[in-house]
Amino acid sequence: MELLLLGTMVEIRGGEFKMGNDHPPHPQDGEKPSKYAYVDPFFMDQTEVTNRQFRTFVEDTGYVTDAERYGWSFVYKIFVPEEIVQEVDSYVVGSEWWMPIAGASWNRPYPHQDVQDILDHPVVHVSWNDAVAFCEWAGKRLPTEEEWEFAARGGLEDQLFPWGGHSEEDLHSRCNTFQGSFPTHPEPQDGFQGTAPANSYQPNNFGLYNTVGNVWEWTSSVAIGLGTHGSDDVSNLSWQILKGGSYLCHKSYCHRYLVSSRSSNTRDSSTGHAGFRCARTLPTNSRQRDTE
Repeated sequence: MELLLLGTMVEIRGGEFKMGNDHPPHPQDGEKPSKYAYVDPFFMDQTEVTNRQFRTFVEDTGYVTDAERYGWSFVYKIFVPEEIVQEVDSYVVGSEWWMPIAGASWNRPYPHQDVQDILDHPVVHVSWNDAVAFCEWAGKRLPTEEEWEFAARGGLEDQLFPWGGHSEEDLHSRCNTFQGSFPTHPEPQDGFQGTAPANSYQPNNFGLYNTVGNVWEWTSSVAIGLGTHGSDDVSNLSWQILKGGSYLCHKSYCHRYLVSSRSSNTRDSSTGHAGFRCARTLPTNSRQRDTE
């Protein structure tokens, strides 16, 4: 299989950059203090992996996702018909807008919607395990947190957004985040109450789309020292870092649509607002040519 048929990849030259945020909206997330990090050159998908691409993977391999094996996944309540809401008897404490819905999976992200209608949107309801399986099949891998943030910044330093600056003016014309009164009254002026097509909005300086908002993106980095989920104990190695925020991020609650933003979840968890994009290591001979 030709790798690049599965999506256009951009060569990221790599180098040293300033990572993190010294004044994060959520100090518990571990973004501060900012630090300098170095990444080798690598390739990065221009977009999040789409439903169309993930369907090709499933059709070729017969792969069954964690959500399909467990028989349920978390769906944002606004997408759940009232008759189903009445049947649900468990919630996420403190985040009651997330509902465990039987049958929710990558190919049926919402009870009323089939994936056939949104093939160009990012795949969701995929766990870290599922993302790794896709990457291995495609001859790629998940990016590290450092690689992801370097690519998301697009060569800009000390900026909050991939387009530069610190102002949230025109935010909703630049990325897909929650509009309205969170969490119960969405008023999407851009037409996207949930996910948007993976190539929506303007790309950053590296040509990458949706590096903030739309869906959280899994990385290969372990969540050490991240909020209530992170610690320096090796027992925490089953938690992985996600980057970029999602269509549910809102300044009043989850102000995590910045290039430095981070979250974490267990490797087998899946939700309706988390997906991934792939990276690929630059061949050694290509790196040697770059330094000559």
